[in-house]
Amino acid sequence: MTAERPPLHLNVHKLARMALFGFILTFVAARVCVLLIMSRTFPNFYFFLKGTHVHHLNYGIFLLAAVAGYAVFRRPVGRAAEATALLYGIAMALTFDEFGMWLHLGGSYWQRASVDAVILVAAVLGLCGYLRSIERFESRHRWAALALLLALGGFCWAVYAAGLRLGDLVGPKLQELEASSSP
Repeated sequence: MTAERPPLHLNVHKLARMALFGFILTFVAARVCVLLIMSRTFPNFYFFLKGTHVHHLNYGIFLLAAVAGYAVFRRPVGRAAEATALLYGIAMALTFDEFGMWLHLGGSYWQRASVDAVILVAAVLGLCGYLRSIERFESRHRWAALALLLALGGFCWAVYAAGLRLGDLVGPKLQELEASSSP
């Protein structure tokens, strides 16, 4: 006798929150580790293969492939589904943290495109995790949803504008740090 699966809408929000948690935690940890390694206050544990630095986006891609294969073929439920969602968030962070390098091969780690991609992915995971399901969205929620979307749009604009100013101030120093730490 097999255990019955709970309805999808009862579980999907929790799984999205697990993925968001893993995503944010991993992104912050990756950025802190890279900054500490480049400033030489943390040992260099980068992986080099015949002189080529293997960036952590590669680990993310392989982890995404493994998590997707497991999710498709095993269809986990319960704790296994939660662990899969957490690993999915970790893999997404490792991959999207270096999104700018997808666009500009050989570009700097500190590209604005990477941070923008991380913000976008986190926003989508956050919406999946915390937005009411469509089935429960009622007409009385329209004004609140509109206000929330306007506030979210304003917040995104403020983050973007602040990021441009911060990038102008800190960007050259980070790129100098990156250049001085290259082998």
